[in-house]
Amino acid sequence: MISWAEVCASPHLKDLPYKIETNRFGKIMMSPSFLWHGGFQSRIGSLLDRLMSLGHVITECAIETTDGTRVADVAWISKERLAPHKKAFSLPIAPEICVEIISNSNSREEMMGKMQLYFAAGAHEVWFCDESGKMEFHSSGMIGPVPVSKLCDAFPKQLEAL
Repeated sequence: MISWAEVCASPHLKDLPYKIETNRFGKIMMSPSFLWHGGFQSRIGSLLDRLMSLGHVITECAIETTDGTRVADVAWISKERLAPHKKAFSLPIAPEICVEIISNSNSREEMMGKMQLYFAAGAHEVWFCDESGKMEFHSSGMIGPVPVSKLCDAFPKQLEAL
């Protein structure tokens, strides 16, 4: 099985305009990203950085899961959780908040599966942002979306699209 460190070090993969992840069989999975996607990544990261002072924002955050390495579009991780892993290629524990920006190429089933992987890896919340900027918050142990984030209740429910 190919490791995440090998994927990151490969000169053949480093300049691809795709999001790369692996599954539990070590197969590389790729999906393209769009300009609006990057715009939401930046906006969500900036807001989290401003609203959550006791941690760090990471974009394209590689997380080891039971089904390979998944990459959250945006993540917020506390300083304590990050400390032992600052130089790692990927995190062996999910950040407290994992955010996925969903395009119409993502199925609801795929995103729900990814959410469960993040929760199983230790995430406290998983957020979804759709193409219109609508935010959906999920909290570990809760069924269905919650009205606001418990960790960052000031985070808006709607973001301005590009």
